[in-house]
Amino acid sequence: MAVQTSWGLTENNKRRVETTEMDALRRSPRISIKERNRNVTIRKQTGLEEPIIKEIEQNQLTWYGHVQRMAEGRLLKIALKWMPKQKTARGRPKKNWMEGIRKAMNQINPNEGQWEDRKQWSLAVGQRRTTF
Repeated sequence: MAVQTSWGLTENNKRRVETTEMDALRRSPRISIKERNRNVTIRKQTGLEEPIIKEIEQNQLTWYGHVQRMAEGRLLKIALKWMPKQKTARGRPKKNWMEGIRKAMNQINPNEGQWEDRKQWSLAVGQRRTTF
C-alpha cells in the first residue's frame, strides 16, 4: 500500500493516524476495545509489526531522494528550497515538512549525497521489496 503525504506530520497527526490504524486493526478480527487487548498483541495477531507512520516516513524520504536527484531548475526542487520572505509570527515557528525529513534522516543516518544512487537510497530508507 503506497501512502504519500506532503504535509508535515505533527505529533497530533501521528497520534490520530495511529489511533485510526489501531481501530481498523481491532475491527478487522472483530476485537472490541472493551476487551482491553494491547496494541502489540493485536499487531502480532494481524501480522503487522510496523506502524503505518513508519511507512509514511519511508515514503517521504523516498520522495525527498527523488526530488534531490532532479535537475536544479525543476520547479519541485526550487519549491523545496524556497523560504517565504515575510515577517514571522511570535513564538516558536510551526514545524514544516523539511524538519520532519531531517528528523527521519537522523534516524537512518545516511551519507551525504547517498540519494544520488537510487538503489542505495532505497536500501537506506528501508524500502526493500519483500515480494517479487
